[in-house]
Amino acid sequence: MNHSELLDWLLQGDPAIRRQTLRDLTDAPPEQVEQERRRVASEGWGAQLLALQDSDGKWGGKIYNPKWTSTHYTLLLLRQLGLPPRHPQALRGLEQMLAYGNFKDGGYNLWVTVKYSDICVDAMLLMMLAYFQLDCQQIEELIDHTLTHQLPDGGWNCNWFRGENTHSSFHTTLSVLEAFYECELAGLRVTDMQTARRAGEEFLLQHRLFRSHRTGDVADEKMLKFSFPTHWHYDVLRALDYFQCCRAPYDARVQDAMDWLLHKRLPDGTWKLENRHGGKTFFEMEKLGSPSRWNTLRALRVLRWGER
Repeated sequence: MNHSELLDWLLQGDPAIRRQTLRDLTDAPPEQVEQERRRVASEGWGAQLLALQDSDGKWGGKIYNPKWTSTHYTLLLLRQLGLPPRHPQALRGLEQMLAYGNFKDGGYNLWVTVKYSDICVDAMLLMMLAYFQLDCQQIEELIDHTLTHQLPDGGWNCNWFRGENTHSSFHTTLSVLEAFYECELAGLRVTDMQTARRAGEEFLLQHRLFRSHRTGDVADEKMLKFSFPTHWHYDVLRALDYFQCCRAPYDARVQDAMDWLLHKRLPDGTWKLENRHGGKTFFEMEKLGSPSRWNTLRALRVLRWGER
């Protein structure tokens, strides 16, 4: 397919796909993009997920587990789909999450027997609170807690409590970067988080997004397989999509990742769904091993950023 045919194929997909295609790959007017965004709540995957909300405001009867049908991961996906901010069902779900957790150490903790909160979970919750614009004091607490636990190498690790010399995690660092950027879009503590984000981005860039800082080898082969939804998992496409999303200056250290992205392109110009993270789902959006609109959309906007 040529570029025009690829756009047509993407625009034949779910409203969530159409809206992001119009926004990121075409010169569609903002009102057309917004019209498509409103359809996320009434048609397709977004409407299906909203219809599955329990009467008490949760999804799957639980807050964090089971993966991936719990309230936490359903709201995370609805945010990725582009459900409009302030949507009442999303706000109700977030209120349920806040009511069931505690913030004893400044982070979000659902587990009575676990002393420390998980920075990765903190970051995902912070991102959802900022995106859906729930007015609550916990946002500031989560920002403070996350900033405090940035490691000397610039990133973050959910095992921060094991000592200051803990090496940062690809997974946790990217989740924090995404959360801080969402907070910046919402106008929250911009200066503090921009400084922290630059250090976190440098951590990923020093690793060329997927390589060991010691040997230069691939840190984890799973990072080279593209999935959607990614949930909390890190992969090269998700990392590249973050850099294009925040319009970061192009850095030569992403070139290895860009080359890998081009290597994964199929002869027809698409990218396939290579990986699915094990767990329970309400429904599958795309077929494993087949051309993926989600991965193709994200790859094309990454390439557009690189070309610019």
